Amino acid sequence: MATVTLRGAPIHTNGEPPAVGGPAPDFTLVASDLKDVRRADAAGRWTLLNVFPSIDTPVCAESTRRFNAYAKEHPEVVFFMISADLPFAHQRFCSAEGLANVRPLSMMRSKDFARDYGILLVDGPLAGLAARAVFVLDPAGVVRHAELVPEIGQEPNYATALKVLP
Repeated sequence: MATVTLRGAPIHTNGEPPAVGGPAPDFTLVASDLKDVRRADAAGRWTLLNVFPSIDTPVCAESTRRFNAYAKEHPEVVFFMISADLPFAHQRFCSAEGLANVRPLSMMRSKDFARDYGILLVDGPLAGLAARAVFVLDPAGVVRHAELVPEIGQEPNYATALKVLP
């Protein structure tokens, strides 16, 4: 069980994130068109998973914008933006912001993704949502970067994650 904070108050996750150098857990999430998306759908490509509690918060929105800007220059990399928000909220946000280079995905059908990645918040006011985290997976599905952001209200370390990508 890992510990993060929300405005300084400790909150626990259900486990630990996958280790760098180990295999990334499989997942099935929901795209804006309500179709399932699996990790295997990005097989053979570098993939960045930006995970956050809700697109409707300033830090989550900013991280999506920042990764979208990078994705625009790196179409060879898949950028998944993942939260518990409904796909309709993702679609609304990305459309309003003109974000076409990232792919928002929802945990609406299952919390297995957050549970399997060890980032499901199990207590505190955000229990049931995912902690803020960034993972970079290589084309073989091996975790090459894992960041569990220690304070939920803090942005991830963009430079460290992006440095791992080709």
